[in-house]
Amino acid sequence: MKRIHLFEFEDFAWFPNGLRICLTRLIVVMHKLLGSSADLQQLLNRALAHSESAAIVDLCSGSGGPMLEAYQALKQEPGRQQLQLTLTDLYPNLELAAAINRQPQAGICYETSSVDATRVGAELRGVRTMLCSLHHMRPEVARGILQDARDQHQPICVYEISDNSFPISLWWVPLLPNFLLALFITPFARPLTLRQLFFTYILPVIPFCFAWDGAVSNARTYTLADMAILLDGLQAQDYTWETGRMAGKAKKLYLLGLPKAR
Repeated sequence: MKRIHLFEFEDFAWFPNGLRICLTRLIVVMHKLLGSSADLQQLLNRALAHSESAAIVDLCSGSGGPMLEAYQALKQEPGRQQLQLTLTDLYPNLELAAAINRQPQAGICYETSSVDATRVGAELRGVRTMLCSLHHMRPEVARGILQDARDQHQPICVYEISDNSFPISLWWVPLLPNFLLALFITPFARPLTLRQLFFTYILPVIPFCFAWDGAVSNARTYTLADMAILLDGLQAQDYTWETGRMAGKAKKLYLLGLPKAR
């Protein structure tokens, strides 16, 4: 595989959850700038056509990423009014979970207990999504996530906003641009808290971590060739796999796992 598995700060259990939430809020802003929700609407419509349930189970949700916006767009489509969304994470964002779960909003909830994407409970049925999160997993874990979806006959949609096209020796090049980008997009983060402002402009821990994690994310991204290696041996007569690039200027990759009707 081309990818290299360097560490990202937000992967560590010891990393302060408050800072992890601040980082994931910046990722939400990035998705808005890149139009990720429109891409997801297109991919999820295809995946939902292969689902036994009108439901989406978002894995590794963090602060929701582009899923919340994509979900609202899908709900506006004819016949999608009953669509359900469950957000999950190994380290749930309990602030966001509390805000979502106390709202009288039908169809959406955030699971507050830890969910392992390689062993999703049988009660969580529907299209599984991995949005800019598969690259966090080592190959054996990533393969386990895909295999679990296949074994439970559930659709899965993997989406990445980078394609690891840099030469590996130059993985560090985006560090400074990413640091400056964090300073620029922070005012657009919601909610914009004193913690976010302090650790961005007074003590710039968040821009440093954002710069590092962003550069490392690209180096860890599974290329299309890498995805083919992950999928080797996972083919089945009742389940199909598809990989490709999204149209547009940004370098976005996707992987779809689609069960066939039994």
